[in-house]
Amino acid sequence: MAKTPDFTKTMQEMMAKFPVDTSSLQDAFKSQTALGEKMAKVALAAAERSTEISAQWAKDTIARMGELTSSKEEPAEYAKAMSDFASAAAEVAAEHMAAFAEVAKKVQMDTVDLMLTAGKDMTAETQKVAEQASRETQAAVKRATAGVASKV
Repeated sequence: MAKTPDFTKTMQEMMAKFPVDTSSLQDAFKSQTALGEKMAKVALAAAERSTEISAQWAKDTIARMGELTSSKEEPAEYAKAMSDFASAAAEVAAEHMAAFAEVAKKVQMDTVDLMLTAGKDMTAETQKVAEQASRETQAAVKRATAGVASKV
């Protein structure tokens, strides 16, 4: 019966010959978590402000509903109350929608700012890693050519 060879030791030796610097991965992870934290803060601030706007809108509507539900002496007064309520509701809706638009605008600006900053940071980090890799490659080439030249 054929026995499957165990390549564990061979793989360990091979991986030991190719050392990997995990610090760049750790730095990337840290920068991504920092970006995620900042994005979460932007989203939570927007959610908080949106909730405040919604609550205020509900309070305004309920306050006007009280005026609408009060008893009137003349039937025409009910029609006027309904008309007043509808126009006030439209006015309040416009105000609150403008407030929601401001929240969305702020979130958009903050997100773009964060993404631009993250892009600049990634570009700088990539350049640093590329320069380091280039130096290491040049050093390895010099060592290899020096070894070959000494044997000739």
